[in-house]
Amino acid sequence: MIPDSFKQDLLNRVDIVDVVSRYVQLKKGGANYQGLCPFHNEKTPSFSVSPAKQFYHCFGCGAHGNAIGFLMAYASLGYVDAVKELAASVGMQVPESRPPSPAEQARREREPDLYAVMEKAMDFYRAELKKSQRAIDYLKGRGVTGEIAARFGIGYAPDDWNGLKAAFPDYEEKALEECGLVLKSEDKRYDRFRDRVMFPIFNSRGNAVIGFGGRVLADGEPKYLNSPETALFQKGREVYGLAKAIDAIRAEGRVLVVEGYMDVIALAQFGVEYAVATLGTATTPEHVSKLLRFAEELVFCFDGDDAGRKAAWRALEVSLPLAPDHKPIRFLFLPDGEDPDTFVRKHGKEPFQRKLREAETLSQFLLAQLRAECDLATAEGRARLVSIAKPHIQKVTAPVLRLQVINEVAQLARIAEGEINGLLELPQRRQFSRPAPQRPSYRAPSSLEWTLLTALLSDLTLVEHIEAGRLTPELPETQALLAVREKCEAAEEELTFPMLIECLTGNSCLEMVLKAQRYGEDLAFDAEAARSEFQHALTQLDLRKRKKELDDLRGRLSSEEDLVAFNEKNLAYKRLQGALPSH
Repeated sequence: MIPDSFKQDLLNRVDIVDVVSRYVQLKKGGANYQGLCPFHNEKTPSFSVSPAKQFYHCFGCGAHGNAIGFLMAYASLGYVDAVKELAASVGMQVPESRPPSPAEQARREREPDLYAVMEKAMDFYRAELKKSQRAIDYLKGRGVTGEIAARFGIGYAPDDWNGLKAAFPDYEEKALEECGLVLKSEDKRYDRFRDRVMFPIFNSRGNAVIGFGGRVLADGEPKYLNSPETALFQKGREVYGLAKAIDAIRAEGRVLVVEGYMDVIALAQFGVEYAVATLGTATTPEHVSKLLRFAEELVFCFDGDDAGRKAAWRALEVSLPLAPDHKPIRFLFLPDGEDPDTFVRKHGKEPFQRKLREAETLSQFLLAQLRAECDLATAEGRARLVSIAKPHIQKVTAPVLRLQVINEVAQLARIAEGEINGLLELPQRRQFSRPAPQRPSYRAPSSLEWTLLTALLSDLTLVEHIEAGRLTPELPETQALLAVREKCEAAEEELTFPMLIECLTGNSCLEMVLKAQRYGEDLAFDAEAARSEFQHALTQLDLRKRKKELDDLRGRLSSEEDLVAFNEKNLAYKRLQGALPSH
């Protein structure tokens, strides 16, 4: 049995738009993407993919589900095989089907304590920065303002083998080792970070410190030192600065990947706030998948020297199977001797953004590199081009992008388009189709419970306000609300909409939930509108309940005490009525 926590993590890391677009040509339409349904023959698109809910639905044949369900339906895969294929695409390893060992269970239970340790360490380092004029002078010398240092939580680890004793009197505490803050050698314990400017690394949500990067102030090595792999921190999955950049990434539709902490900080200080950095490691599939979920365009920025070109080529190789048709991946090379930090400080924001607009696309970079290795004036050179292009083109899964690259190679190699596919030995896409049933007509209920359900599915954090005592028990929408609440409460962590649908598979309420989700999409609910509708419906339910209590009390008036109670309830009822917004 694959753990629910793994499935949740997997669905959080993949982007259903990317998964579906490998097999279906999608076009942006409002908040969602539309295309021709791959499960039945149609001429007018009725197939919708929601990036916000990570969910697909066909309004023609009724097919629906999350990324796992799509692979199962499209490729006729079993559940486990679909999970394995999806996990492989983002570099995840499906755990063995066994219960956690006592050590694993203990580690999971300790994770909240480890977060607290990391938070305390960050506070200590920040306080130490204020005491170290040498560290402050270093940051000022690099052009870092106090405001930007505070924004990124920059600190300083003192030049002391046991500096953390000041923050952790119990220096022998095992959690300090587990967090990578303290090292143990024979019978000695000492701080990992000493005499370094400290850059805290936050998780994607920005609500927890998971690691640190430290820049040495003296001439020691290594110049930059990162936290080791821990229960909280895996550098192949994380990027520096994402939590701070996320709003700008969404606003600009672009994420810029640079190589260093100071690059991110300098760019943010000059108003280029959508930059993140890999953490002392080469680009991984998980980096690419994660960032493409947040942005419409991904730009890698490297130095123009040989090392920068090699790093860019590694990023290209990782990106080939993950590049979608609808989101370009680009490569920016700065002049020799320049990095984003020095360039933006020397030339400013506008020249840097002009450079960004000139960045090569993935296909341009790929073809330029391949052409440089071949003499296209000879038959042998053109044959070599096809040979060395083949393994790269085979990796491309986006159908339109792959076709464009194939055509470019065919033209460069002077080979007819009808012949090159065989030479490249491209795998053929399997075709699956089933006829669509007649689309049923549907009239939405008019109950307050229905309003609650449609609003709730746009923002599942509202589930804590669902109370059975407020609802009409016999309504199917009430049963759906209670089923959603039950699944959310039983989950180990906050459920996403795709995981909720998976949890409801086989439940009689699933159809009602899907109808409400579709209805909410038709109304174009955003989070603010959903909360407003939800609160209004709750208030109306309270009014309904109080009116029923008043009617019951009115029928039982038999004493002065009853009349006083009735008048008090009636006054509270009228006050609640007056608090309602006009609708």
